[in-house]
Amino acid sequence: MQQMIRRWGLILSLLWSMTSGVLAPSRVLAQTFPDHTVHIIVNFGAGGSADTLARLIGQELQTRLGQSFVVENKTGAGGNIGADFVAHASPDGYTLLVTPNSFALAPAFYTKLSFDPVKSFAPVSLFGFIPDVIVVHPSLPVKTLADLVALAKSKPGQISYASAGYGSGNHLRTELFNQLAGIDLVHVPYRANPIAEIDVIGGRVPVMFDLLLTAISHIRQGELRALATTSDKRAALLPDTPTITETGYPDLVSGTWFGAYAPAGTPKAVVDKLNKEINAILTAPAMAERLATLGVEVTPGGPEELGRLTAEDFVKWAPVVVKAGIKPE
Repeated sequence: MQQMIRRWGLILSLLWSMTSGVLAPSRVLAQTFPDHTVHIIVNFGAGGSADTLARLIGQELQTRLGQSFVVENKTGAGGNIGADFVAHASPDGYTLLVTPNSFALAPAFYTKLSFDPVKSFAPVSLFGFIPDVIVVHPSLPVKTLADLVALAKSKPGQISYASAGYGSGNHLRTELFNQLAGIDLVHVPYRANPIAEIDVIGGRVPVMFDLLLTAISHIRQGELRALATTSDKRAALLPDTPTITETGYPDLVSGTWFGAYAPAGTPKAVVDKLNKEINAILTAPAMAERLATLGVEVTPGGPEELGRLTAEDFVKWAPVVVKAGIKPE
């Protein structure tokens, strides 16, 4: 009997040790986080797709978790300034990055980076996917994508296109279009999609691969003309606009996914709690409906899925950078 008591005493002692030394801190972190303001860093400008998603989801996180979630825009260097800020923040979950997938491509463009898109971050949650819509200023004498290709071939190097910046997703997708169509649209980079849109709407730069979220209102108002979307099926918001596959360029089916990251080393309990809350927000009927009106295809997922996408996008798009002859900075 005494031997059994000692045995159970040892077992209980070990269990207490495990609970107090490992499990309890993890549970406490999950239960008490957050206990002060969380800063959401968006690495592109105000009014853009990443900014819109960050503010919508941040507001819901604030309501659900009872602490302030403050969105801050830190722009520049193709999104690298904001990403660098988060990579070097304290790994406690109180500084998050909300970014489009273009940040995963930074190593293909920049030789001197102080962060690694995979190693410097803890993926938190995938938000969703937004296709591009290829738009032109209404004064450009084209009605279809074939018209644009024909015009560009007749005027090589004379027609420009706008992007959200050097190394941004729409920069790469337009360069891939150049390669596939055998044309030479000239790149004009901006600091963010909405800023680029201003010049396209004004007719100063006639072409843009724009995100559907930011372009849709201008298309409806007649300020931009839609030629095609880069999704694999027609966008519900633009049912009369053909897909890129319908126009003869199936290899251009692509778009932008968005996600949230924390600095590497952030406790798993905090990451898991944020992931759970964000997924609950994304799948709530009211939010899902709201995002659908913005052209967002909601794709909630776990940290592992976001990490996989981050690594895969570099492998997919780095060859486009090389073939386009884009010089790393």
